[in-house]
Amino acid sequence: MAKNWGIQKVEQARYNNVSKNYNYLIKATIILLLTGLLFRNYILESLTLSWSPQPENPAKSEPKCPQVEPLYPSQTTKELDDLEDYLKSDSFRSKSIERLSGAVQIPTQSFDDSGNVGEDPRWDIFYSFADYLSTTFPLVHSTLQLEKVNTHALLFTWPGTNPKLKPTVLMAHQDVVPVPDSTVGQWTHPPFSGHFDGKFIWGRGSSDCKNQLIAALEAIESLIEAGYTPTRTVVLSLGFDEEISGQRGAGHLAKALIKKYGHHGAAVIVDEGMSVIENWDKAWAVPGVGEKGYVDVDVTVRMPGGHSSIPPEHNGIGVASELITIIEANPYEPYLDETNPYLALLRCGAEHAPSFPSKLRKLLNKRDHQSTCAKKHGKDDLANEAAKLGRGTKYLFTTSVAVDIINGGVKSNALPERTHFTVNHRINVGSSSEAIFKHITSLAAQVAKKYDLALIPFNGTETPSSITLSAHSTLLEPAPTSPTFESRLTPFDILSGTTRALYSTDVLVAPGIMTGNTDTRYYWDLSEHIFRYGPGWDKEQVGLGDIHTVDERIGIQGHIDGVRWFVQFLRNMDEAEL
Repeated sequence: MAKNWGIQKVEQARYNNVSKNYNYLIKATIILLLTGLLFRNYILESLTLSWSPQPENPAKSEPKCPQVEPLYPSQTTKELDDLEDYLKSDSFRSKSIERLSGAVQIPTQSFDDSGNVGEDPRWDIFYSFADYLSTTFPLVHSTLQLEKVNTHALLFTWPGTNPKLKPTVLMAHQDVVPVPDSTVGQWTHPPFSGHFDGKFIWGRGSSDCKNQLIAALEAIESLIEAGYTPTRTVVLSLGFDEEISGQRGAGHLAKALIKKYGHHGAAVIVDEGMSVIENWDKAWAVPGVGEKGYVDVDVTVRMPGGHSSIPPEHNGIGVASELITIIEANPYEPYLDETNPYLALLRCGAEHAPSFPSKLRKLLNKRDHQSTCAKKHGKDDLANEAAKLGRGTKYLFTTSVAVDIINGGVKSNALPERTHFTVNHRINVGSSSEAIFKHITSLAAQVAKKYDLALIPFNGTETPSSITLSAHSTLLEPAPTSPTFESRLTPFDILSGTTRALYSTDVLVAPGIMTGNTDTRYYWDLSEHIFRYGPGWDKEQVGLGDIHTVDERIGIQGHIDGVRWFVQFLRNMDEAEL
């Protein structure tokens, strides 16, 4: 019995183990079946995604930065063919050097404190400049109609044979920024010498922007000499106070043109601006199709005066300084609005430049695949990454803040009763002056509360014991953005094709934006197609030619290429069906 019982016990244990293993086997089989079903569904879904026809996405299939083919005028004559050869000749080069050098030698400076025309004798130098142009460009003056607006603004009109076509408007300004006496000795060549060293013409205004003014006149003079008559009317509008906001010159010129041609009565406007830059191992022509806004905010701190031997803990200068510190400590965040031309330039870089930064490309793709654009409120990852490319890039899509003027106090032993400073803002595309006023008011409120001062923001006059905020009359909202990549033919295409014909297809064309403002601020109603573009490109000249500072200069080859561009652009515009 003991033996049988032992056998039974062993058999029972064996049975239990088999049962246990069998249960494990059943459970494992069930798990494997379930897993197989899951993998089957996953594989089928993957195959479906991989092989099933997908609906087309136009945003993906169409290029975001299409490049037009080089554009050459189709209508020509022997004289026009000869003109192109002449513009490349040593003879024209010598004449062009002489013309631009002579223009630089006339010190047409405009000053912030200039009085009215006819009252301030400092404007009289512009009579000399007008006389110089008359002598230098006799065919322009005998062929075109010249109207002098507000005495020194020059408005040339070259009537076209088809008055139904909207005119082409070329712009430039005659004035230059002043040269401080203290800096004259720092120039390699005297600032109004127009010195030519074999490669560059030196002097104030050589690259801002007497080069563009002379190039446009040279182009028209040459076309007249070649027997050319435009189909589309050409207008040359030359202001004389752009460097001090242009109210006396361009402000009057724009009103005259809008009155004559009507709202959006011009086909295209080309003024000074960006040229060709090299970025991401590519050369880019970047005509400015937009501009940031502008506003100066005056801040006045009024606090009790008294003898400086018994000073309060904080006086007006100290309080103003604290507010300045707070303003500088609270800058605006980079933000790329969908209408900002720099966003379009990034898309062009991603599409055409293999060396375009991979992180920027990733963030750009992420943004382009979102259903909505980047939020206005909150961090813009793409803008913050692009801002790392440098300050010059950052401020293409960031509102800038700079305290440029400050004064307070009249005597060393008297407490200041009135301290004043000015904060300059260049308003980002997608923002507004209202946003600026709200921001600086909130910062001033902190200081006003801390020192028990009244806050008077943008709607009142100064009172004792107060902080007053006010805006200058030169306030300017960000400019409308000109159309670029459209399904129809636009002036941007004509500009692009002319540029690619001049510099070959090695140069790509992308929208650009200006951090500063040009005389075009007054012309928004004259045309929606406004381009701030300096077409002359000198590969050996880095940067903008030191405009507004010591040793301003322009490469002669870039200047001559600008003349050639204007000749071709005017002819291409004549043939364009816009």
